[in-house]
Amino acid sequence: MHPLWIDGIVVAAYFAVILYIGLRAGRGERSMESFAVGDRNIPWWAVLASILAAEISAATFLGAPGEGYATRNFTYAQLALGTILARVIIAGVFIKPFYDFRVVSIYEYLSLRFGSRTRNASSALFLVTRALASGTRLYVAAIVIVMTYEQITGVSLTPFQQVGMYSVALLLITSITAVYTAVGGIKAVVWTDLIQASLMFGSLGFAIWTLLNKVPDGWSGVLSVLNGPKDFAVIDLGITPGAGFWGNVRSILESEYTLWAALIGSTFTTMATHGTDQDMVQRMLTAKNHHRSRFSLILSGLADLPLVLCFLLVGMLLWVHYQQPGKDAPFAFFIVNELPAGVRGILFAGIFATAMGSLSTALNALATSFTEDWYKTHIRPDATESQILRAARTSTIVFSVILVLIGAGTAYAKIVLHARIIPIVLGIFGYTYGSLLGVFLVGLLTRRRGSETGNMWAMLAGFIAVALLSGLHNDLWALLHPVSASGGAAPALWAPAWLPKVEFPWRIAFGTVVTSAVALLFRTPESQLESAAAHLAKMRERDRLDSSKEDPSSASV
Repeated sequence: MHPLWIDGIVVAAYFAVILYIGLRAGRGERSMESFAVGDRNIPWWAVLASILAAEISAATFLGAPGEGYATRNFTYAQLALGTILARVIIAGVFIKPFYDFRVVSIYEYLSLRFGSRTRNASSALFLVTRALASGTRLYVAAIVIVMTYEQITGVSLTPFQQVGMYSVALLLITSITAVYTAVGGIKAVVWTDLIQASLMFGSLGFAIWTLLNKVPDGWSGVLSVLNGPKDFAVIDLGITPGAGFWGNVRSILESEYTLWAALIGSTFTTMATHGTDQDMVQRMLTAKNHHRSRFSLILSGLADLPLVLCFLLVGMLLWVHYQQPGKDAPFAFFIVNELPAGVRGILFAGIFATAMGSLSTALNALATSFTEDWYKTHIRPDATESQILRAARTSTIVFSVILVLIGAGTAYAKIVLHARIIPIVLGIFGYTYGSLLGVFLVGLLTRRRGSETGNMWAMLAGFIAVALLSGLHNDLWALLHPVSASGGAAPALWAPAWLPKVEFPWRIAFGTVVTSAVALLFRTPESQLESAAAHLAKMRERDRLDSSKEDPSSASV
């Protein structure tokens, strides 16, 4: 484990470089459009790297190898098929209207298409869901710090001491990220994402090379251990012969990694996370035009499949190396205990890079949505450009504090209380993003359907449908009543035998279908259609004037 100071120098150097690049890249910000979308002038390849960095959190970096370790096959990678298909749909349906209306917050589009209530509800859903999802995942990055301390000192921390160390680590990571994000805005986020994505991919490749060298006989040794019937399988239909039609449908809906979940469930999930989440869409809007944005988005989907396969391969190699069923956080354990000083520091930096990459995008998106959808619209409609920019930077700091508190609370709930609320919070987007996607699809794919009142009922119906199908009501009931009067588990509130309990890949799909079906029953008022058309005409004239300034020869006579 010694000398650990070498790892400390490597990590400190990483933090210094990221802070310098972030502050330098974002210098000179003077407007909200520059802060939020970088004046729509960022190269497509930088946008591509930023999308990938935003997708892969520390939970993915350490957790995806855990899937490979547990299953010892590639069936998890099936879900990447849906992410590619969804990106094609998003590129064809979502991106151009966002550019045409020149929105900074994508929920502004809903205001123009339907009205302010739909925008407010959607923005509020995003703010709450993104804060909870990002905060709960944030604590994962501190796992290696706690492991390293316990290994060096030989002291097993008490649960409360572990929570304290997690909190300090989260505060450090978040403080550095918040500084360059608040000062530099989206430009700082994108350019630091590029560095962080490069470090993350390099760390992943080095881990695979190191593990292969530790296995006797290398790749042939790996194959001799992984010789089960499902090892290296990629496709799983999830069908059981003789189970009947409904039995197989139920089995598919209750399974996480099947071809159907990949082609249907994962497609809806990615459409929601990459088409209706300000966190992800915002970096797509930084490209010069919608063509380059589409290119970056589709390429990121093609890069997803080999990345997922590499993560799973790391987990499978870890299994070959340890062969200990049920080992907790095997990748983190390997990094802390088996890598030499310096190299271990690089992998530490890779973990922090994944955490900071997803964290910076979340902070910038939360600040942008709050400033555009609430501060400019409701809190201070007459604010000047400098006041709006100041509000965006201040809200970045405020949200960073909120995320640290959520991360520390997550660590407390998991370590001290052993609470099962963690899966509920981690999967919260599955309960809410179906409602968001359903409303967006009605707005983008129809011209006259959907209204303020109809959308409110539709979003509520989508949430209720997902909650019932996923058994959220029973999970919350069990959390509040863990033991019945007889000493056993509390009985479920409502769980009919015929109703399947759908797994996470399917939740957004059901929420979207129910939300869209209800919203389509209502008609958009003519006054709202006229207002949206007038705004679109105004934006097109503005684009024409901007183009004529850049190229005077293109101006009409």
